[in-house]
Amino acid sequence: MTQSADDTLPHLLLVDDEPSIHEPLADYLSTNGYRTSVAERAATAREILESTHVDLLLVDIMMPGEDGLSLTRDVRARSNVPVILVTAKSEDTDRIVGLEMGADDYVVKPFNPRELLARIKAVLRRVTPVAQVEGEKAYRFAGFTLDESARTLTDVEGEEITLTGGEFALLHTLVERAGRVLNRDQLLDLTQGREAGVFDRSIDNQVSRLRKKIEEDPKAPAIVKTVRGGGYVLAAKVTKA
Repeated sequence: MTQSADDTLPHLLLVDDEPSIHEPLADYLSTNGYRTSVAERAATAREILESTHVDLLLVDIMMPGEDGLSLTRDVRARSNVPVILVTAKSEDTDRIVGLEMGADDYVVKPFNPRELLARIKAVLRRVTPVAQVEGEKAYRFAGFTLDESARTLTDVEGEEITLTGGEFALLHTLVERAGRVLNRDQLLDLTQGREAGVFDRSIDNQVSRLRKKIEEDPKAPAIVKTVRGGGYVLAAKVTKA
């Protein structure tokens, strides 16, 4: 099911098996400027992803048959389409696993639709390239080049390193503030526009994934370092390209 035929609108895919949830939510998102499709099963979601462009997935973790975590893992292995997970309060472990798999954010049921809308806008801002304007920059550090306008990271040989939207936003934030220690609350506010919960480890998960992509030894990081009791810091020298 797809609502709104305007192909210029961002396309959201809602993956949820409960009509009482996805029908009013699709209506709400459509009235707020999004084209929405609904899949009640993971297999249906894959069919939609293969046949049309999707800008963001909103995936319920608990679904009959294949669950949302399995779908998230498969989507992340195939593409960088951003994923927001929908979880219940009792699903802390699943939420952490989902973030480790590369989900960009999560909302907890029951949620305020306005909060979800804000989360969607924030994620799309992080992953959508902006038109190049005067003053946009590229940064060089530790043999890497981070390009703001192209939203790319390349290594010393010019090979592009695939980053999720959340990973790019995190790295960009650290690079812009190289040498400055940022705690989890600051990083969440700067990259996702929200505060950390008591058990929120999404930043830790993103740092771990990022280190696997840019560190020679992720277990002994030399670029993104942990400051005990403080947070994280980009320790490499940064220059403007």
